[in-house]
Amino acid sequence: MASDDENDTPEASGEEEGGNRKGKRLILIIVGLLALLGAGGAGLYFSGMLGGKKEEAVTSDEKKDEKTAPAKSVEEAKKGDPVFFELPEFINNLNTGSTQASFIKVTVILELASPEDLKRVEQMQPRVIDDFNTYLRELRASDLAGSAGLERLREELLRRVNKAVEPALVNNILFKEIIVQ
Repeated sequence: MASDDENDTPEASGEEEGGNRKGKRLILIIVGLLALLGAGGAGLYFSGMLGGKKEEAVTSDEKKDEKTAPAKSVEEAKKGDPVFFELPEFINNLNTGSTQASFIKVTVILELASPEDLKRVEQMQPRVIDDFNTYLRELRASDLAGSAGLERLREELLRRVNKAVEPALVNNILFKEIIVQ
C-alpha cells in the first residue's frame, strides 16, 4: 500500500498534466495552422487566383437588366461603323465623409452601335446626365484608384447609360478626361 500512496502524490499527477498540456497545445497549434491554410486557400479561390473559371454572382438587378436588354447584340452592333457622342463635362463632389472637399472632373464619349441610336441618346441625354451625376456624387477617391477603379467606373456608367437609353445600345464608354482632386 505504501507504494500505491507514492503514485498518488501531487508530483506524479503534475507530470501527467504537463504531458497532457503539451499535447493539447500541439493539437491546438496544428488545428490553428490548418484553419489558417484553409482560409487562405478559400480567399485565393474566391478571388480567382486559384481554380478554374471565375464566375461572378448575378444579382436580381442584373437579371432584370438581362430581361430588358436591348434587342441588338453587341456583335450585331459592331458590324457597322461606330458613332461617337460626347456628353458635357461632369464636375462633382466626391463622398469624403469629412469636411475636406474632393472633386472629380470627367469628360465622357459614348460609342454608339449605330447612327439610329444617336437620336435616342440625344433625346434621353438629361436622364443620362442625371444618372451619371447621382452615381459620381456617391464615389470616394479610393473607388477610383488605379486602372481597376477606372474599369469599375466604366462598367457602372455603361450599365447606367444602356438602361437609360434602351432600346438603343451604347457599346463603350470612352474617357476623354478624368481628374480627381
